[in-house]
Amino acid sequence: MNQTVKVPEASTAPVITGPLTLLLAVACGLIVANIYYVQPLAGWVAEDIGLPASATGLLVTFTQIGYGLGLIFVVPLGDIVTGRRLIVTVLCLLTLALLGLAYAFSSALVLAASLLVGITSVVAQVIVPFAGNLASDEHRGRVVGNVMSGLLFGIMLSRPVSSFLSHWFGWRAIFVISAVAMAVLASVMRQKLPLEKPSSTLSYAAILRSLPGYIVEYPLLRRRALYHAALFGAFSLFWTAVPLLLVRDPFGLDQSGIALFSLAGAAGALVAPLAGRAADRGWTRPLTGAAIVFVGFSFILCLWAAHIQSVLLLAGGGILLDMGVSMNLISSQRAIFALGPETRSRFNGLFMAFFFGGGAIGSALAGLTFAQGGWTLTCWTGVAFGLAALLYYATEFLKRGEDR
Repeated sequence: MNQTVKVPEASTAPVITGPLTLLLAVACGLIVANIYYVQPLAGWVAEDIGLPASATGLLVTFTQIGYGLGLIFVVPLGDIVTGRRLIVTVLCLLTLALLGLAYAFSSALVLAASLLVGITSVVAQVIVPFAGNLASDEHRGRVVGNVMSGLLFGIMLSRPVSSFLSHWFGWRAIFVISAVAMAVLASVMRQKLPLEKPSSTLSYAAILRSLPGYIVEYPLLRRRALYHAALFGAFSLFWTAVPLLLVRDPFGLDQSGIALFSLAGAAGALVAPLAGRAADRGWTRPLTGAAIVFVGFSFILCLWAAHIQSVLLLAGGGILLDMGVSMNLISSQRAIFALGPETRSRFNGLFMAFFFGGGAIGSALAGLTFAQGGWTLTCWTGVAFGLAALLYYATEFLKRGEDR
């Protein structure tokens, strides 16, 4: 099934340096934040552009749909187009999409711009395998961990940053500021990124046709994608539902308080570089088990925090959850990138499609579970996500050698 031309790892000498790794990490964080800026502003934006309250969720949904389309149709281009050219080109398109969103004054144009922002923001998922291609085998986990820590910080900091900036300058300003950042980033990337030959000689149509078969052909890719779909589902469940809890008594936080609470969750991303080093040492399997246990246990902790009315313990549960998600993400990408350089972008696109699919399910369940059973039902649903991943993880020991 795999018709790609195998390119040995040694054909591209590792050229990644500490400053370049830092640049890629910062870039991933700034880029992925564009997907989440609108979430705390959705009600405000909808009112400003005349979108009915019942359709407010479309602002978030269109961005997520765009991101899903980009994962399937843009990210695989990383296997057949020079990495630097693809990254710079998509960053320029993202700049235009953000300006379009900032200056759109009708609901139709705002939704169309949101879709384009989602599609072009997947350039972050082009950067990750690009960094993996530049790293040596023995340091790939460390490099991917460092770059992904930037992406995770971008996800976790985007909501509070959006809330704070829009409070002072208005909701449109956040997208203008981000557009300027993307333009600067495109210029820097064009100067700093090394040229790298494409790793596959397939046509774009052949690349797209190859995608469905990979999930069947590579058990490791399938397993890792399902692990992280479950854990990111738990992550989205928590961070979508916890503001609903925090605005109520006995916590009674306002939007600024919720933004500060969200900042605490960013501490969980600090574990990403350490997880990458552990994966480089061959500890992928125990790291995965620990990550799944962290996620499941974090919801038990959060349930107890609500019972004793402790916002600090609740924040601790959020940090533990984010640590588990970060650990599993890095170990998973380290594992799938080891399958070969010629398919890295496609594998990453498929992995991330499952990743964000699980997140979409978690977000949808957050409102439903909180409305039907309050924080208790939400927490037990989070435990169920972790338990499902743990049961699947147990099957690894029945199929020795499938995943390391």
